Amino acid sequence: MLKKKILINIKNGLHIRPAAKLVKEAKKFKSEIIIEYNKNIVNAKSLFKLQTLGIIQGNKINIFIKGKDEKYALKHLLNIIKKLK
Repeated sequence: MLKKKILINIKNGLHIRPAAKLVKEAKKFKSEIIIEYNKNIVNAKSLFKLQTLGIIQGNKINIFIKGKDEKYALKHLLNIIKKLK
């Protein structure tokens, strides 16, 4: 299992458009992908659950990835998060 803490620098936080993009990209992987914020844990492949976290700019989240493609998934998702606007 891989774990990484990530600072969210998206201007309006993880609102619907960037969250939808993140979910779309997460669904490409077979690994289990979990987002943790403020002691709440959700499946990163669920837009509804991700939106319930209320992540705003400046928040730090933890991402946990477990599975056969976890290394590639982590690298890819970190890159996607950095590019989100």
